[in-house]
Amino acid sequence: MTISDSSLLDRNGASAHRHVAIWLLACCFMVFVMVLLGGLTRLTHSGLSMVEWEPIRGIIPPLNDADWQLFFEKYRQSPEYIKVNAGMTLSGFKGIFWLEYIHRVWGRLIGMVFLLPFLWLAFSGRIGKGLIPRLIGLFLLGAAQGGMGWIMVASGLVDNPAVSHYRLTAHLGLAFLIHGWMFWMALDILADHRDRPPRLHGNVSASLHWLKILTIMAVVTLLFGGLVAGLRAGLIYNTWPLMDGALIPKDLFATGLHELFEDHMTVQFTHRTLAELTVLVALFGWFKAKGRFGAQTPVALHAVAAMAVVQVGLGIATLLLAVPVWLASAHQMGAMVLVTLCLWALHDLGRRA
Repeated sequence: MTISDSSLLDRNGASAHRHVAIWLLACCFMVFVMVLLGGLTRLTHSGLSMVEWEPIRGIIPPLNDADWQLFFEKYRQSPEYIKVNAGMTLSGFKGIFWLEYIHRVWGRLIGMVFLLPFLWLAFSGRIGKGLIPRLIGLFLLGAAQGGMGWIMVASGLVDNPAVSHYRLTAHLGLAFLIHGWMFWMALDILADHRDRPPRLHGNVSASLHWLKILTIMAVVTLLFGGLVAGLRAGLIYNTWPLMDGALIPKDLFATGLHELFEDHMTVQFTHRTLAELTVLVALFGWFKAKGRFGAQTPVALHAVAAMAVVQVGLGIATLLLAVPVWLASAHQMGAMVLVTLCLWALHDLGRRA
């Protein structure tokens, strides 16, 4: 998949400028930071500190004591304050407010960093008509992501002060989709400005098939990680490789298949099992690729295998240490790095076929 087809050429017949790819990669980095902030917001229980969604006016933070009292009073009427943080002081509220505020403002900043350069690039002819619909789709997806974020927060402003784990997972999944789509387009553009890498002598199709399976497994695993995070299921059964004293704990699916998405034990078991299978598939595919390509084995394949091992290690450590904030955050970002490397490897290998 490259941009060599004429649908992605600009009006002068040249391929998209290299700085279009740099702009997209900058936006990818901002989404990466956004996911980091979102994870920290969740892990520090800061996400419900802002009980209103004001896309424009919400950019302005509390500027004086009166503003702070107003924000704090609104929070004191929320279920989280009443049932969890009753008695919290204004100083304590400020501690959870700022992280959620930065998270929201960073999301708006991503929108501006994407939209304004896009308009300039489009009107200056640096991106062709074939690429414009895709970029508009990305912008709309980003807007939907902002809406999904509020829908998620709103689910925790009812009687139960905890966001829906389904909505949290959807919010996380959308972030990965936006990041991956932008990253792939940037790779396409950069590839159009470079010579095709050397062809590989071996069964490239088999390795591409393995990479596609691995990428799907990594994505499904991270989505179950979202369910684990939303249910706070990582705070139980903090042992490995045994879980509740067994490799396969009893009472899985005791009341039906719905437990796959709702039961704390079953969701955690599914996530950790998927992670274990993913690293095995990663290492098996890497070993086979080395046998096929020898010294020609692309760096991207080595990076995927190494990151899969690092990521499962981060997951095990997070579980054993009962989800410390810094380690859980590193584990979440490791998932993003792994998926990004899988996409890079897919793109690189596709060009070598």
